[in-house]
Amino acid sequence: MEPRNLTAFSEFLLRGLSDDPELEPILFGLFLSLYLVTMLGNLLIILVVTSDSHLHTPMYFFLSNLSLADIGFSTTTIPKMLVNIQTHSKFITYAGCPTQVSFFFLFACLDSLLLAVMDYDRFVAICHPLNYSVIMNPCFCCLLVLISFFGSLLDSQIHCLMVSQLTFCTNVEIHHFFCDAPQLFHLACSDTSIHTILMYFIGALFGGVPLSGILCSYTRIVSSILRIPSTDGKYKAFSTCSSHLLVVCLFYGTAIGVYFSSSISSSLRKGAVVSVAYTVVTPMLNPFIYTLRNKDIKRALQGTICRRV
Repeated sequence: MEPRNLTAFSEFLLRGLSDDPELEPILFGLFLSLYLVTMLGNLLIILVVTSDSHLHTPMYFFLSNLSLADIGFSTTTIPKMLVNIQTHSKFITYAGCPTQVSFFFLFACLDSLLLAVMDYDRFVAICHPLNYSVIMNPCFCCLLVLISFFGSLLDSQIHCLMVSQLTFCTNVEIHHFFCDAPQLFHLACSDTSIHTILMYFIGALFGGVPLSGILCSYTRIVSSILRIPSTDGKYKAFSTCSSHLLVVCLFYGTAIGVYFSSSISSSLRKGAVVSVAYTVVTPMLNPFIYTLRNKDIKRALQGTICRRV
């Protein structure tokens, strides 16, 4: 069949995580629960940070923006999958597919850049504590968030443009629970070598560069912590960045794991299952990591709950 542009068809078929009808109610209940926990946890962090004046600091300002990004990240993929399971329809329109790709990369890239910004905040706080209030002033913090957002927007629009230019033949089945750009490149009839190279370049730019900066920064942070003479001082300094370090390991670890599993395994369905850790579990766990390991957040959360009750 002659290749046709993306707008020539009306919809894609999302195969999802399983073809077994008996598993669909279980998957629906599981992912609905995960989504509700993700929304509740991240909304609580935003509510606590905005309502408690003691948390109006750069670190918690960035944390609330990370929670917003996690909400958007989960909302991009899970609701559509839940609707498909509930309606027993696994289709997504061609207009909806590039839109989902665009929002997916917007929030994924925003997560990556905000983690780098939060790392810079911890770097200044530990390595340059006397100049912290001068460097991390409110205007500069807002500027860092805006740069992160517009950089993520650029990344998402490039991916959306690449997907919208693809041509397809008869095979329009995506073995995933959302529109995944690499799988769309595999389905395309046209030559996608340039698209693939560009995708890896953008991934290295918006993912690899922030990760490299975080790793370099933490070498300086660890070096500064080791020079602190008292044990209590070392523990206090390390505790201020331990939650962030754990989130970084979780986010990049699952993302890299998904990449390598999809490269090694020939099963597209297995790659979709592994990506659940990256797209669903990570945004859900972030609020718990910050609340369970942060006394200020727990104290403010208890105060907010008591006032509401």
